[in-house]
Amino acid sequence: MEERMNDKNNYVVTLKDINLRYSGEKGEVTALKDVNLNIEEGEFICVLGPSGCGKSTLLKIIAGFHQPSDGEAKMDGKPIKGADWHRGVVFQAPTLYPWLNIYDNVSFGLKMRKFPKSQIEELTKSYLELVGLKDFGKHKPYELSGGMKQRASLARVLVNKPRMILMDEPFGALDALTRQNMQALIRDIWNKTENTVFLITHDVDEALALATRIIVMSSRPGRIVKEFKTDFTYDIAGVNQESSRYTSEYMQIREEILNIINSQH
Repeated sequence: MEERMNDKNNYVVTLKDINLRYSGEKGEVTALKDVNLNIEEGEFICVLGPSGCGKSTLLKIIAGFHQPSDGEAKMDGKPIKGADWHRGVVFQAPTLYPWLNIYDNVSFGLKMRKFPKSQIEELTKSYLELVGLKDFGKHKPYELSGGMKQRASLARVLVNKPRMILMDEPFGALDALTRQNMQALIRDIWNKTENTVFLITHDVDEALALATRIIVMSSRPGRIVKEFKTDFTYDIAGVNQESSRYTSEYMQIREEILNIINSQH
């Protein structure tokens, strides 16, 4: 397995004793309980678990959208107090302004941060090319397919050069072929940029194909049941490609993950 991480004490994000509770129709609901997680520079983490287990809630705490009821969420040793450009989020549905063309959507964050015009143009064109949309900058979102819209949403996040990319089931609404193409794109971008990625998915094969570490969560209240260090993504991206999906090691880990998830129902 390739080494992509820094010193093990140098974490990008740390979650310590995280609990999250909220008021529901039938009283208080505990969404997350005693979650502890350290995320290292350059990791590609995929999170799996039963529906409603708190996967997206965990992502929103890291993003700064939610504050935990108890515990600490930190980035580079500092408390996460709200959303900022250091943690870019890609949602399941593309988040594009329909009245802006793709170029203006992607460059929007840079303009808000008052980057020089020449730098905005350089970065926007570069990231549109990176996601395969260099010829679609003048198109409006409604003129693009679902997969192309998601590429544009990804470019909109990447252009700000965040320390960490958070992805909440970004391929869930795509057809199987488009989803596979997007997985390959994400893997390629991760290899080129060495970003830290935290991806929520319900697809075990997607997690195995992309992750360097897989987190499996329990049913609500969500907690981390088991972690798997994996390196299939390097083989799939390299000479072995899709044949890596059919090795005995791959199938063994896949079965173990499915058994854990199914036992939570």
